[in-house]
Amino acid sequence: MVALRDRLARHIKAACLVVCMAAATGAARAASETVLYSFKAGSDGSTPCAGLIVVGGTLYGTTLYGGGANNAGTVFAVTMSGAESVIYSFKGGRDGAQPQAGLINDGATLYGTTTIGGGSGCHGIGCGTVFAITTAGVETVVHAFRAETGSFPQSSLIMLGGALYGTTLFGGASNDGTVFKLAKTGAKRVLHSFTGGSDGNYPTAGLMQLGHALYGTTTYGGASDYGTVFSVTMAGAEAVVYSFPGTDGTFPAASLIDVGGELYGTTSGDINGGYGTVFRVTKAGAWKVVYSFTGGSDGARPYADLIYVGGTLYGTTASGGAYGAGTVFSVTTAGTERVLHSFGQGHDGTAPVGDLIDVGGTFYGTTTTGGDYKQGTVFAVTP
Repeated sequence: MVALRDRLARHIKAACLVVCMAAATGAARAASETVLYSFKAGSDGSTPCAGLIVVGGTLYGTTLYGGGANNAGTVFAVTMSGAESVIYSFKGGRDGAQPQAGLINDGATLYGTTTIGGGSGCHGIGCGTVFAITTAGVETVVHAFRAETGSFPQSSLIMLGGALYGTTLFGGASNDGTVFKLAKTGAKRVLHSFTGGSDGNYPTAGLMQLGHALYGTTTYGGASDYGTVFSVTMAGAEAVVYSFPGTDGTFPAASLIDVGGELYGTTSGDINGGYGTVFRVTKAGAWKVVYSFTGGSDGARPYADLIYVGGTLYGTTASGGAYGAGTVFSVTTAGTERVLHSFGQGHDGTAPVGDLIDVGGTFYGTTTTGGDYKQGTVFAVTP
């Protein structure tokens, strides 16, 4: 039986823990990229896997490691001029450890998840937490997970009607992951426990709402074990919208977005040696590949959520590009792709897996590695 810690590492978004693939050739049509901050792997944190949010003109995010003696990760702030400060350093105990997901903002409070910590369960490393934190750095654990009701949350939360919704990678009735609802008081309800069969298993991505249902992806499971797009009603009825056969993309790790009532997302590969796709699927399951990455100058392995700005989709790839270290790309809904920036040119960072945000026409994001100290960066790209 594979050790729990090894299982967890296998299913964490790959580029958070491994270096980029071999360099690719080709030229990118570059936009203007600026590094706002390079992490040093000390008290300031290292390996930011998630995207950023902006609150009051300041960027906030998480790092998977660093922050203190326990190397358990941080919540940080970066000004638009590049001044970084640590809002909170996780201690690795009941307060949680290794935050991989991004934050959401509710008034003056930020909410997020830690992948492990929160207690002594899950073979002693803790099953993960949902936490709340003020911008002044006061952290509170809203919920500490237990294996039987969900464990190891990797995704960001969403807030609907004053409640938090999310997914856990493992745990639940069959240890194949869950969809949960959590009150801000800590009261939790499992909406669906994945069985690991046709309904999917190991959801690494978060949820989105469309109509009266929540939609998401599982990285594995489904009819061919290459992942699914699923829906869950607020009452907990789950349905598989699409089951990946493998030829049109495999192993989706990103959340979905709504564009005109249709769902858009990414896959990280396919069984024909492909390097990932951008796809579109309707609520009825009608499917189309919008763009297939070649692994060359156009990028490879998209793990981050897409954003939709001005009629165009934008995202990141963890590898590929002109220097093999990842890209920021755009793609139209008709399938025309453009590389805005290829990483790996020096201090600009490598292996972006976090989501982009648009602030006044400039895209902000993170790279998990690279930068001046090879511990990751916060960057800005102007198309």
